Amino acid sequence: MGRIGFGELVLILAIVLLIVGARRLPEVGRALGEGIREFQRAVKGKGKGKGSPGA
Repeated sequence: MGRIGFGELVLILAIVLLIVGARRLPEVGRALGEGIREFQRAVKGKGKGKGSPGA
């Protein structure tokens, strides 16, 4: 298995654009970014509260 090339990325983005739609694409990207940041904070142990998620 090789790495994902430019052509594959363009194809994936086109499919996502067709499924989600152009108007909701920024919203989906923002939500995905926030989810990734929250996951990274949880893995590093820098959560919002004192050991309880969402606190």
